[in-house]
Amino acid sequence: MSTPAALPRPLLVHQADLIATFDDTRRELRGASLLIRGEQIAAVYAAGEVPAPILDEVRAHGEVIDARGHVVTPGLVNTHHHMYQSLTRAVPAAQNAELFGWLKTLYPIWAGLTPEMVQVSTQVAMAELLLSGCTTSSDHLYIYPNGVTLDHQIEAAQQVGMRFHAARGSMSVGESAGGLPPDHLVEREDAILADTQRLIETYNDNGRYSRLRVVAAPCSPFSVSRELMRDSAALARSLGARMHTHLAENDHDLAYSQFKFGMTPTEYAESVGWLGEDVWHAHCVKLDAHGLARFAATGTGVAHCPCSNMRLASGIAPIRRMLDAGVPVGLGVDGSASNDAAHLLNEARQALLLARVGRAMQPPERDAGGVLRYGCDLGPAEMTARDALEIATRGGAKVLGRDDIGHLSVGMAADLVLWPTGGLAMAGGAVHDPLAALLLCASPSVAWNIVGGRVLVREGELTTVDLGPLVERHDRLARVLVAGSDTPG
Repeated sequence: MSTPAALPRPLLVHQADLIATFDDTRRELRGASLLIRGEQIAAVYAAGEVPAPILDEVRAHGEVIDARGHVVTPGLVNTHHHMYQSLTRAVPAAQNAELFGWLKTLYPIWAGLTPEMVQVSTQVAMAELLLSGCTTSSDHLYIYPNGVTLDHQIEAAQQVGMRFHAARGSMSVGESAGGLPPDHLVEREDAILADTQRLIETYNDNGRYSRLRVVAAPCSPFSVSRELMRDSAALARSLGARMHTHLAENDHDLAYSQFKFGMTPTEYAESVGWLGEDVWHAHCVKLDAHGLARFAATGTGVAHCPCSNMRLASGIAPIRRMLDAGVPVGLGVDGSASNDAAHLLNEARQALLLARVGRAMQPPERDAGGVLRYGCDLGPAEMTARDALEIATRGGAKVLGRDDIGHLSVGMAADLVLWPTGGLAMAGGAVHDPLAALLLCASPSVAWNIVGGRVLVREGELTTVDLGPLVERHDRLARVLVAGSDTPG
């Protein structure tokens, strides 16, 4: 299989059951159509409004996609991932650990990563993302043993065809210096900064409809120094690149920050220049009231990773309070060894459900006499299906600093997905509310995934990756990786 043609033919997504635009007015159009020319959306038509000459032109020179029986949404945006971790899903020794123990168990395995493993795991992760509705993804690669470079991942991603924000992660403080990673996995800070600059200058494209951007991304407060955080921020801003790291993921993370720096995670981040509209942090489960206020005031973004936060027993991020305060929030599947999946629509479903669980954990309401209230009126939901989908689309676009993706309107990038409404999983749901059914019913895979006018999934099949041989190669490498470590697998 080959990369799609550079100049795609015009496409007409025709007569969809529903097009959920998530545009500024949040239009939802039944029986609607959408016209794509080149990389962008050229028109959105209400039912029956496609001009006959347009229909004739596309039939003659392009492609008409029959969208009956489908819901169309903007492509989902994944704001946090560690794609190489698909090689270490469900490793027995790490199945029941919390964050720090989980990392210390897996570091010795990840020390065996090779360039081939990074390339193959990247394509497997992107295939899973595409089939679950994602059109743009970031990835945080922070470990570089055995000749691995970020170039290997970028090359693999370009073959798949989705939009990619490649984060040049790093670790520089090993165990002997009070950090968490083993010493043999950390890098010299001058080498990190030099390579980050090289990658940004080589690959970063801040233009509209860009398919590749590079991000400066020291890994975490417990694996890099203050100096690297400050220097990375200065470098990124001098080159017009964005910044990403982990923050306030669990109670141990909070304790480390207080012990090492004498600050909360937010105070530490601000002290080293890591708040601002060009920054987003993963997790923020333990963001306190002061932290939330500072994130809102500075426009600092959050990548919400509900499945990983549950899997590692980290807690429930205060997403409703973040949204109400104006904090930019997107979704992230996080690493495939802490999820252990990369199904982005299911991540939106879990965000919805976890928010409601979080609300249920609050103290029950009582009347003036102290008696527990009861009745059917529970007030507004902590999060609705449409809220969760908005976080997964417009929210993710804002977190990544993009105004060309995240909703469907004229002039936006032609990034959209078609979800099937038929079949057993959606039976009885799609007939009532096909959009909400995407999250309230079992999470489907996409029928079509279109990125910049290029069809990357056609009728449920990937067009740029031969999935069978890829998975076979991936699983062979996963066995080699775990067998080569001292950790039982």
